[in-house]
Amino acid sequence: MNVTRDIAAHVASLRYDDLPPDVVELARQTLLDWLGVTLAGSREELARILRDEAIEQGGRPAATIVGSSITTGTQQAALVNGATAHALDYDDAHFLATVHSGVVTISGMLALAEQRAASGRDFVAALAAGFEAIGATAAFIGNKHYRLGFHSTGTIGSFGSAAACANLQRLDADATATAFGIAAAQAAGIRAMFGTMCKPLHAGKAAQNGLIAADLAARGYSSNPRALESELGFGATHSPDFDPARPFPPPPKQWYLRYNIFKFHAACFLTHAPIECALKVRAEGATADNVAEIRLRIRVDARDVCGIPTPRSGLEAKFSLRQCLAAVFAGLDTAALDTFGDARVTDPALAALRDKVVIDYLPDLPRGRAEIEVTTKDDRRLTAAFDSGKLVEDLAQQRARVQNKFRRLAEPVVGERRAAELGALAIKVETLPSMRQLTELCLI
Repeated sequence: MNVTRDIAAHVASLRYDDLPPDVVELARQTLLDWLGVTLAGSREELARILRDEAIEQGGRPAATIVGSSITTGTQQAALVNGATAHALDYDDAHFLATVHSGVVTISGMLALAEQRAASGRDFVAALAAGFEAIGATAAFIGNKHYRLGFHSTGTIGSFGSAAACANLQRLDADATATAFGIAAAQAAGIRAMFGTMCKPLHAGKAAQNGLIAADLAARGYSSNPRALESELGFGATHSPDFDPARPFPPPPKQWYLRYNIFKFHAACFLTHAPIECALKVRAEGATADNVAEIRLRIRVDARDVCGIPTPRSGLEAKFSLRQCLAAVFAGLDTAALDTFGDARVTDPALAALRDKVVIDYLPDLPRGRAEIEVTTKDDRRLTAAFDSGKLVEDLAQQRARVQNKFRRLAEPVVGERRAAELGALAIKVETLPSMRQLTELCLI
């Protein structure tokens, strides 16, 4: 088997005309979501630090650092924009691959598209290619890679960035397989960094890794073109249950972009089902004043991802199921960024609610499902369940929600008029003769 080349051949051949209309629509929504979270993330301290580092390092001004007045080299832009897009942990999540696929696919490839004045059609095709590489690689490597402690956004995401950048450069299958090998040589990220600035750095590095990989492969740089399946390759060294003969057929819905899920709460994806459960029971009368106990049932995987019992910062609050549930019952808007500010974690009222949360981590619940049972002070029991892994069928309704999220995130940064112009371009990205039309609106 030559799995690396098989995936490379698939993503290298993808063109805009191969994509069905709903996949193009999902690409538009993915770009719009990325723009919103990146603009909002540009105000975070970690983004400022990375911008300062990029300025000090310098570079030919070829690509925009979103939400700033800075243009720099493509590799620096990929790193800064990738980390910035993930700074709020509000970017999309891929349910099958356990990767934040939009951030790693777009951040490096948009810098390259700006440098090359690539068309919107080519951008959309490359975005789809990145998602295909992430999905196929994740399926081949197996889900124990993530459970072992690797942050798949940083590791598997590097292959998605490489695929997108290789597709945009029209590299053939052999060169794309070489790019995968170069990406494999760089891929890294560990879940011990969750709740710190290094989690977003994983996304930025993955975007940068893929761009470097494609650029070097285009110049004739060599690598092992069987990086995924070889005896001492990525799979064997990164997954305890790796099987080089494991089949990886296309997903049931054929395209991996169809499994992308947008976040409408500004916290870790695994907190979303619990938040939705809490919203349901709060609407039935369970409020901060009358809650006696909040019992959450969720799959055991969540404990190591978002099980921080007593967060010490707003960033840690995004990875605290107890804090997220406390915010809901306190009536806070979990789509608002200030709900997860540093001041919230020391709020005595929220701390008191947090202490009422009991979590049962269970091995047999589906990964996206959560169940909640709230006991009130007058002995009522209110229950709810929610599955955050269920895919949206109504793409028009989803577009409206993504547009609303984009406006809330972008307008405070670039103003209402600029946000409207940027949103209008993103939602018709395939019509743009050059992606520079869009990136120039990202400078402030």
